[in-house]
Amino acid sequence: MAALVLAAQGRLDFRTFLFANVGADSENPATLHYFEQYAAPFAAAHGLDLIELHRETKNGTETIRQRIIRSNGSRQTIPVFLTNGKPGSRVCTKEFKILVTGAWLKAHGATADNRATVAMGISLDEIGRANESKAMPYERLVYPLLDLKVRRADCPRIIRSAGLPVPPKSSCDFCPMRKIPEWQAMHEHDPERFARACEVEDTINANLAAKGKRPVFLTRTGRPLRELFKAGVQVPLFDTDDEACDSGWCWT
Repeated sequence: MAALVLAAQGRLDFRTFLFANVGADSENPATLHYFEQYAAPFAAAHGLDLIELHRETKNGTETIRQRIIRSNGSRQTIPVFLTNGKPGSRVCTKEFKILVTGAWLKAHGATADNRATVAMGISLDEIGRANESKAMPYERLVYPLLDLKVRRADCPRIIRSAGLPVPPKSSCDFCPMRKIPEWQAMHEHDPERFARACEVEDTINANLAAKGKRPVFLTRTGRPLRELFKAGVQVPLFDTDDEACDSGWCWT
């Protein structure tokens, strides 16, 4: 969002912004509200193209939650935690962000011989996340916030300078990269959303149980999410960032 403001101010030479929406049943509802109420009107008012994309299949639009539930958990997609606390593999970022954005780029002329310049909003204090080698064959990754020496702490100020509120953190309702205090806040303040996350975990584990396999979890605790905040259950006070999402594609 800070990059969008900087483009409106003429400090970034980018006019097209892509938002890969993973689904109204999957993405943080506050993120979607912000996109509709603030980001989209702001972009339009400043002559910027802010384009909302979705994953399209031969059967229509697919969301991450739909894939998990409709497959009865066999296509878990997200990086659930194994019983030893380590995260499993994930394809959510690639299939619902990178490839969705890539499909739009290729439809607009991007090829291996005519690569699209794709700017990632990684800030100076996150420079370790910048990795041009992660580019797809049809794109060239650049990091304009690094060139402007913009730090993460600068972003709220930049956004507020345009008269906009700071957006909420973008993540799926059931993202295993969420920290324990974030899960607890969801449990206390948005129980319906929390219940939907529990359903995703339950669905995946029902599939594993039918195959005689060990369960997986949406947290490192090794306990089912729906049991985590019951009375008398001890939960860890702190989480580490060791396995945090570092792709830079959330809110893309």
